[in-house]
Amino acid sequence: MLINIYIFLLGLCVGSFLNVCIFRIPAGRSIVRPASACPGCGSSIRWYDNIPVVSYLILRGRCRHCHSGISARYPMVELITAFSALAVWLNFGWSAQTPVYFLFIAALLTITFIDIDHRIIPNEISLPGIPIGFALSFLLPQVRWYDPLLGILIGGGSLFAVAWSYQMLTGREGMGLGDVKLLAMIGAFIGWQGVLFTIMASSFIGTMVGIVVMIRTRQGMKLSVPFGPFLAIGAIIYLFFGRQIIDWYLYRFLM
Repeated sequence: MLINIYIFLLGLCVGSFLNVCIFRIPAGRSIVRPASACPGCGSSIRWYDNIPVVSYLILRGRCRHCHSGISARYPMVELITAFSALAVWLNFGWSAQTPVYFLFIAALLTITFIDIDHRIIPNEISLPGIPIGFALSFLLPQVRWYDPLLGILIGGGSLFAVAWSYQMLTGREGMGLGDVKLLAMIGAFIGWQGVLFTIMASSFIGTMVGIVVMIRTRQGMKLSVPFGPFLAIGAIIYLFFGRQIIDWYLYRFLM
């Protein structure tokens, strides 16, 4: 039980760092220096005001100096990261899979919130993530070396073909190359089977969400929805439930 608490607290700290990445990477700023500051008044945030979740609650979501509001996004990202760390630990325990897959989820969370805010998937994460994911796969004894290689090729290649075909048929860009690089990174971490599952799951979830949003906003086909978050959701679902879902599908419809 105590180790679960440690893992959760570690996840909160990592989530705090992810907030820095989400805010600074799109702006081209260093994620190391300077120290965190209030976006409203620019005052440096002291360590006791930078404790994940706790400081936000104590300050009631406001800066100590200028009392301007602080987005609830910050504690939300910290809590999501903490629960993700705990989920990875409870599923994979004392194995190499735990740090590898937690790193993977942390990258996906960062990409998701940047894509929501700016409609971009930063190359600073997706491109290094491809060779890093492939290299880390050699630490996982249950992964065959060619699975992540095929995942990179199928992930990047399939989405590139879709994006290219759409642009050729419609004359406008429907999917950015950022999604292509992201799916290649996903393939590097969870292999070609994970890529196929991610494509199907993200397409289904994205379609359902898109329909609801289009109905509510009445923008029709003119609505632009970032696809990166749905790819991330699909990959995370595969990580925890993919095998069970695939087995259920094969048993239910093909047997």
